Amino acid sequence: MPDLIQEPARQTPVIHETDVLVVGSGPGGLSAALAAARCGVEVTLLERFGCFGGNITVVGVEGFAWYRHEQTVEAGGIGREFEDRAKAMGAATPESQSLSYELDSEGFKLVADRLVEEAGIHPMLHRQFVAPITDGNTITGVIVESKAGREAILAKRVIDATGDADVAHRMGAATHKTPMENVQAASVMFHIAGVDKTAFMAGVKASPQTYADWSSGEWQVETSGKEDDMFSPFLGKPFEQAIRDGLIPAHLNTIGGTWGAVHDSGEMTYMNLVHLAGVDGVDPDSLTRFEIEGRRQAMLAIDALRAYTPGCEAARLRNFGMSIGIRDSRKIDAVYNMTENDVRHEGRFEDSIGIYPEFIDGYGILILPTTGRYMHVPYRSMLPKGVRNLLVAGRATGGDMVAHAATRNMACCTVSGQGAGVAAALSVKHGRELDAVNISDVQSELKSQGVRIA
Repeated sequence: MPDLIQEPARQTPVIHETDVLVVGSGPGGLSAALAAARCGVEVTLLERFGCFGGNITVVGVEGFAWYRHEQTVEAGGIGREFEDRAKAMGAATPESQSLSYELDSEGFKLVADRLVEEAGIHPMLHRQFVAPITDGNTITGVIVESKAGREAILAKRVIDATGDADVAHRMGAATHKTPMENVQAASVMFHIAGVDKTAFMAGVKASPQTYADWSSGEWQVETSGKEDDMFSPFLGKPFEQAIRDGLIPAHLNTIGGTWGAVHDSGEMTYMNLVHLAGVDGVDPDSLTRFEIEGRRQAMLAIDALRAYTPGCEAARLRNFGMSIGIRDSRKIDAVYNMTENDVRHEGRFEDSIGIYPEFIDGYGILILPTTGRYMHVPYRSMLPKGVRNLLVAGRATGGDMVAHAATRNMACCTVSGQGAGVAAALSVKHGRELDAVNISDVQSELKSQGVRIA
């Protein structure tokens, strides 16, 4: 078998042109597209799946702002709008461990549709980004593939909201990945039905769990201490018992985690119980193997819930998320890479495009924003080095490991996304390079869109 084949040269039709093209419609990409459109430029939102929302809708991560407590200080903006619109459309329910609302993963598809339509964004679902169109180190558009074949989309500015820095990486921008031995586990999310809510909640009340209980089995979680006595919707005991009884193999001691909302209908959603170490989020063979393994482990988890959890005796699978949930993959080498010190000690930046509460969740650290502390998110962390006309929003922004444990969270992705959308729009309107936009103008527009900057 040859190592390489030579593809014939071909001409690719240009099917669309736009001012700002956003690649990926997760929390960061959706926020970027909405923010840019509200600045009055033409915006196109490209998405490989059949819905907008990314981790919310595709993966089933409904706990959008589960860090929120009485003294939490947030940016507001489009992230809060997601929650408010979902509540208004009947697509949210009170969250079990915080003062936030969970976003219904199915209902939010309709919320996102409505937001995109209202903003006048040009939607392009079912198209996969495959390559940038370049002029030297300048991106001028992207190549996509779909059932329509291979097509080209031209754009004055591009926002990479793929979560994996796919566009930046293929532009040749420097990126890095966490070493596999340290990479955050991936999860296959699922929802169950057939739960007796009264019996389940009585069991929770009889044996309340706290964040201190996260340090069990394979996990040891660093907290600030103030989290240790706080209630957590944690499930660990059923799976420990299942291992002792041989229902779950002993090596699967990473099954365990949190439940989301329990509904009167008997549905229990956002089951975050399967944690898969060693997943390479940019390797399709790795993704394939762990998608299958994650579903297998989810069914073992349901077996254990039936056997050992009050109210779950008749529990059954309702659905899986459409895709495995990746927490950790490529990050760009940005003009400024955020640091552990920034997220632990209230980093302040003159080019702030929004704030984010002191919430760190990853790499064995859990710190909740219960005291009003917060950091700034700097514009420069979205600027990849050596590439023109491209911003990166969402979890692939520049930063070290612990910084990523903060900025990867969906609500922070909306902060960077909204900032990127405004900056890209003003860059087009004012005819300025992305690294030369007037930050004061960006900040003024963000404030007008309801974002807290400082």
